[in-house]
Amino acid sequence: MFTTYQEALEWIHARLRLGIKPGLKRMEWMMEKLGNPEKELKTVHIGGTNGKGSTVTFLRSILQAGGYTIGTFTSPYIEQFNERISVNGIPISDEDIIRLTNVIRPLADEMEETEFGGPTEFEVVTAMSFYYFSKLHPVDIVLFEVGLGGRFDSTNIISPLLSIITNIGLDHTNILGNSYEDIAFEKAGIIKRDTPIITAAKQPGALKVIKEQALKMNAPLFRINQEFTISSHKSLARGESFTVNINGDQTMDQLEIAMIGQHQTENAALAVIAGQYLNQISAVSIDNQDIRVGLKHAFWPGRFEVISENPLVIIDGAHNDEGVTALVHELSSRFKGRMIHIVFAALKDKKLDKMIGSLDEIAEQITFVSFDYPRAASANDLFELSQSSNKSVGDEWETTITQELTDLPNDHLLVITGSLYFISRVKPLLFKYFQNKIN
Repeated sequence: MFTTYQEALEWIHARLRLGIKPGLKRMEWMMEKLGNPEKELKTVHIGGTNGKGSTVTFLRSILQAGGYTIGTFTSPYIEQFNERISVNGIPISDEDIIRLTNVIRPLADEMEETEFGGPTEFEVVTAMSFYYFSKLHPVDIVLFEVGLGGRFDSTNIISPLLSIITNIGLDHTNILGNSYEDIAFEKAGIIKRDTPIITAAKQPGALKVIKEQALKMNAPLFRINQEFTISSHKSLARGESFTVNINGDQTMDQLEIAMIGQHQTENAALAVIAGQYLNQISAVSIDNQDIRVGLKHAFWPGRFEVISENPLVIIDGAHNDEGVTALVHELSSRFKGRMIHIVFAALKDKKLDKMIGSLDEIAEQITFVSFDYPRAASANDLFELSQSSNKSVGDEWETTITQELTDLPNDHLLVITGSLYFISRVKPLLFKYFQNKIN
């Protein structure tokens, strides 16, 4: 029995040693032992390469504005582990983490002795979320973010009200495949029979795969630039404004979001379509005002997040080609002519050369660091991939960032980016730095 939060957390994190084990058999085994709590939930399933967390946040905020209690399951966390299981954006308590690990630990130990082997960290946390939302803290709807891929992801044992696929990019190619079509096939594995699928995928090969799977499963398909479109986009000082057109005859004008980046308008549009569908099938009762208010209030940490205005410091979890492309686009358009300093850390199993090449193009100077995580790339390896004429290696990321903040000229901009696991370490350091500066 665990008696402290730290003991419970250490046990959960220790399961990272088991790595990634695609497949649903272990989840199905645990759920059967628990009485299938996942079958008691009303859910929405969100997959894709980038934008899953933002889409979850937009939809949660819309449904909250309508007065509903919404559970979310997301990964990774930015500020604290408990964020991964939240209700109306409020992370689960330490006490409930202890309760849940004491429920799941005996099952994990028992499973170790079976042909399946022990559950991974992600499987354990997924099982905890199912039990939490069905037994300890019932909610109106739970939004489940896919961890990896879709077809064999631990979350893919649910029967959702609808599914969402944000976009398709070349990420996790060592596991999901080397082509857009291969990756789309894995992502499209969350499409369920007769269950609507909403997608922002635009790459032709990926979209073809999603369409074929939707037809096979008789799932109504809603595609960006086809069944719904985005127009009249305008960047605001702290956010975006845009219009969503649905089926050519329904329009929601001048919607506003506080999250920065043109790509966020696509994630927000997915949430708008999802909210309207849930309203249409009477799963919820929301109106256009709920949608407007929800979008405007939605916030997701670590995504082009402005930590400080003076000096200007931005953190962004751009951890793959698509994420870096979006980041570079926003930096180039919003801060044209401004000197940009970049601190970058990444995971070694990513396709890093193109990402670093894109950052090289906009960086006045770029510093590469590593951090304490099993899959983290070394700073020297990142340095070797860079073609920048003003590049360096930081021996300790904490010292490097603190020094960058101290030396940053007033008219320059510091961007800290890369792995979301890295960003989760950076944010508390930045808060502490600026708090001490105020005091």
